[in-house]
Amino acid sequence: MTFARTLTHAAAGLALALGLGAAGTAAAETKIKFTLDWVIQGPTSPFLYALQKGYYKAEGLDVSVDAGQGSAGALQRVATGAYDMGFADINALVEYNAKNPDGQVKAVMMAYDAPPFGVYALKKSGIKTPKDLEGKKLGAPVFDASFKLFPAFAAKTGIDKSKVTHINLKPQLREPSLKDGTVDFISGHYFSSALDLEKIGVPLSDVVVFTYADAGMDFYGNAVVASPKFIKENPAAVKGLVKATIKAWKEVVANPEAGVKAAKERDGLIDADLELKRLKMSIEKNVVTDYVKKNGFGDVDMARLQRSSDAVAAAVGLEKSPKAADLFEAGFLPPKADRMFK
Repeated sequence: MTFARTLTHAAAGLALALGLGAAGTAAAETKIKFTLDWVIQGPTSPFLYALQKGYYKAEGLDVSVDAGQGSAGALQRVATGAYDMGFADINALVEYNAKNPDGQVKAVMMAYDAPPFGVYALKKSGIKTPKDLEGKKLGAPVFDASFKLFPAFAAKTGIDKSKVTHINLKPQLREPSLKDGTVDFISGHYFSSALDLEKIGVPLSDVVVFTYADAGMDFYGNAVVASPKFIKENPAAVKGLVKATIKAWKEVVANPEAGVKAAKERDGLIDADLELKRLKMSIEKNVVTDYVKKNGFGDVDMARLQRSSDAVAAAVGLEKSPKAADLFEAGFLPPKADRMFK
C-alpha cells in the first residue's frame, strides 16, 4: 500500500471515528418532550430561555418545548406519555391524581409559590364585594384553574355558588366578553386577565379584582410535573431539567428582558412590552415571595401543600384528598444554596 493510500485510509478511519463519536454523544442525550400549560407568554419564558442558552443541553438533555391549552390538558399529555414532563397547576394535579390512582403524575419543582388565581368584574357592573357575584354570569373556559377552584373561593367568601351561572367561553373570548357585557365577571390568572383586559382598552382602574390569595386561600400555583414512568426510567434527566430550569429562572428574575427576548424569538407575534409587564407581575406576585426569599425557589412546605390538597378536594367534591408526598417530590431539587435569588 502506498504512503498516500495509507494516509487516505487513516483519514477515513479518523472521520468514521469522529462520526461515531458524534453519534454516540447525540444518542447519550435524553430526549424530553415538555409541554407548557398555555401559550407562550412572559411568565413561561424561563423554559425557552434555558433552551436558548443551552442549559438543558449542558445537562445531557435534548428538550423540546411546546405550547399548551390549559393545565388539565398539560397533565393529560404527561399522564398519557405523549409528553414526558410539563408545566401545570398543582391544584389540577390534586384532582387528576385522586381520580387516577394508578397513574400518579408528580410535581418536582414549584414555580408559583403564590397562586395567580382570581375573578374579575368591571366597576360599572356595580359589583363591589364577592357576595355581589351571586345572580351573575361567570365567563370561563371549563379547564381554567381559577374556574375549577371557584367553588372553594365561593365557600371561603360566603357566595352561594348555585346562584352563579357559568358561561363556557373559548379562552380568546374571555376578556372581550367581559368588556362587551356578555358576562358579568370572568376567572383567570391575574397576570393574564388583568393585562389582557388592558390590552383591549379596559384600564386596570376600571377592573374589580378578587384574588383568591387576598381571600386567604393558601393555594400553590404552577409546578414542573413529570410522568411516573419517566421519573422511574430517567431520574437523572428529571434532576437535570430541574437544575437547568432553576438556573434559567434565577437569571430571568434578575433580567426579565432576557426572558421576554427568548419568548419573542420563539413566537415573533407576541407583544414584547406586554409580556415583559406580565412577567414582572408574575415574578413580584407569584414567584419571589417571602417564603421563597427565605427557603429558596422550587420547594414547598409539605404541611401547606396538604392543606391545599384538602381544600381542593373539598372544592371539587373528591372523596379523599391526595397526600402531599404523593403530589410533590423534592428529591430532584438542587441544594438550597443554588435555589436562592440574589
